[in-house]
Amino acid sequence: MKEGASGPLSGIRIVELTAMITGPLAGTMLADLGAEVIKVESPSGGDAFRAFRGGAYSPYFCTYNRNKKSVVLNLKDAAGREAFIKLIQTADVLIENFRAGVMDRLGLSLETLRSVKPDLITCSITGFGESGPYADRPAYDAVGQALSGISSLFLGKDAQITGPSVVDNVTGMYASYAVLGALFDRQRGGKSRTIRLNMLECAIAFISDPYANYTMADVEPDPLMRVRASQSYALRCSDGALLAIHMSSPEKFWQAVLAAFDRKDLGSDPRFNSRAGRLQNYVELAAELNRTAAGHSREHWLARLVEYDVPHAPILTLQEVIDDPQVRHLETFTQAVHPKYGVQTMIRRPVRYDESRDDQPLIPAPDLGEHSAEVLGELGYSLSEIELLTQVETAQADTAPRRAAQ
Repeated sequence: MKEGASGPLSGIRIVELTAMITGPLAGTMLADLGAEVIKVESPSGGDAFRAFRGGAYSPYFCTYNRNKKSVVLNLKDAAGREAFIKLIQTADVLIENFRAGVMDRLGLSLETLRSVKPDLITCSITGFGESGPYADRPAYDAVGQALSGISSLFLGKDAQITGPSVVDNVTGMYASYAVLGALFDRQRGGKSRTIRLNMLECAIAFISDPYANYTMADVEPDPLMRVRASQSYALRCSDGALLAIHMSSPEKFWQAVLAAFDRKDLGSDPRFNSRAGRLQNYVELAAELNRTAAGHSREHWLARLVEYDVPHAPILTLQEVIDDPQVRHLETFTQAVHPKYGVQTMIRRPVRYDESRDDQPLIPAPDLGEHSAEVLGELGYSLSEIELLTQVETAQADTAPRRAAQ
């Protein structure tokens, strides 16, 4: 909980050349485990997510960059590249999410980095892979969702894309998992790994069950595929509030729903008196349950569902989640203070070690270049040299390295 907290990755130094979500989230997850993560940013604005809502310190940037240090370097300048190489010599891991070939064009090829740091683990995140017909294309979350098949399982007739980023976050999680595996392998005497992953394959891997059902059981996928199979329903109550129930396959939960909603008649209805029938007539059963739910408030039904042990939950707004008694009991949210930008609400790491997560550092995301003097000073640079290294680059914006995976 404190700046000086340590964790399982205490003593590991990770250098990031990342922006937006995929790479930054990977670094944040590793920082949450105690790694020192140094984010190297361009002097001309840094990570584009900084200015996503104007200014230089957006909520988007903050959530994906807590517990990190920010160093400004112009990598298109020889002196900036030299300083970066010195930084790499102190690092265990490099994470980058440029498009294929950008690191080579910057003069920071894998061969160059390994020549100065033979045991360096590198993690490269791209949109579609290092080669192939889509390799040079930009990739964002909606692109990954669409190409992987995820969107076909979410979009209804109105075809309106909704919800938070999925593929960006999943890719960042896979990247952190890959880095952990490489660190463990190196620790037990293995070679330094070169990690490559892409948003497309991460997204496909994330929905392995629809692919398994399609390829092995000829189950035709559609947006109701999972909720039919899991017997999940969203119900609107008389006060307009929503709740969710999830019966899964045990017969006891179907019987409990019939009792909680006082709809024993549905149990004898030939459309619903077998699991196969409930799957086949999912839409009709949803209509019946919604008609019943509309007769009372959500609080009424929540009490009934608890009484009959039905798997359920109210469908909460974000503020309701923050105020929820179970969430408050878990102490999921906490606050930290940045000396310049003030108080931030943070979501704590969901992983506990030995019943605790007090080893998690909770440091707000850094201001652009906030730690340049500290980190570069440790490398032997004077204040005047640091000032030159961190000055705003003069190259045109359209020559800036392009990110592969956002």
